Amino acid sequence: MKGRVLIIAGSDSGGGAGLQADLKTVTALGGFAATAVTALTAQDTTGVHGIHEVPTAFIAQQIDVVLADIGADSIKTGMLHSAEVIATVVDCLEARAPDVPLVVDPVMVAKGGARLLLEEAEAALRQELLPRATLLTPNLPEAEVLCGHPIG
Repeated sequence: MKGRVLIIAGSDSGGGAGLQADLKTVTALGGFAATAVTALTAQDTTGVHGIHEVPTAFIAQQIDVVLADIGADSIKTGMLHSAEVIATVVDCLEARAPDVPLVVDPVMVAKGGARLLLEEAEAALRQELLPRATLLTPNLPEAEVLCGHPIG
């Protein structure tokens, strides 16, 4: 099976972002998408109405079983929301997929303004996850936060 993508991200109940959008994209491009859910969100077109965190041990279990059985040709991260989740994901990837290309979407703030990455997790994102990235895909506001200055 070619084009296996493990998506590690939050679920968007409105279907416009998160795992749902990534699944649609991978499928439309002819790939095979597997997932590890990091958070459940209650979202619609007006914004994020609630976030339910998935325990890190279960996030790790999802990643481990997918990589052990299905494998991955690439991995994409999305909403990781806390330093603990970031550390868990990095540990799993280092143990199971150290050479698999990693696309990092540093999901920080929803379009409606809801914070999807805790401010205290920004350092973990920069120090632990970004150094592993093959490709980084921030939107403009995320790029400005990561760079620490406005981008013209």
